[in-house]
Amino acid sequence: MINSPARTVFDEITDFLASEPTPQEIIAYHLSEPLQERLDELLDKNGEDLLTAEEHEELFTFLNANEMFSLLKLKMKLKLKKQSE
Repeated sequence: MINSPARTVFDEITDFLASEPTPQEIIAYHLSEPLQERLDELLDKNGEDLLTAEEHEELFTFLNANEMFSLLKLKMKLKLKKQSE
């Protein structure tokens, strides 16, 4: 079993945003490999209905972060499109 990474998804995202990325860098952003592996593990366990309460909360955090970052990426794409017009 993989333990929860020391860095949370929000730690990673806020560090990334604090680095003042360009719109292109925001659009290209992906989770680090350790966090992606943890997310995959949680999704697998969820599919088998094996999540603990703590893991369920962790998965919920990942999903909330994904929703927020997907919206941010969409807004950056729209911003770039408007700039190119």
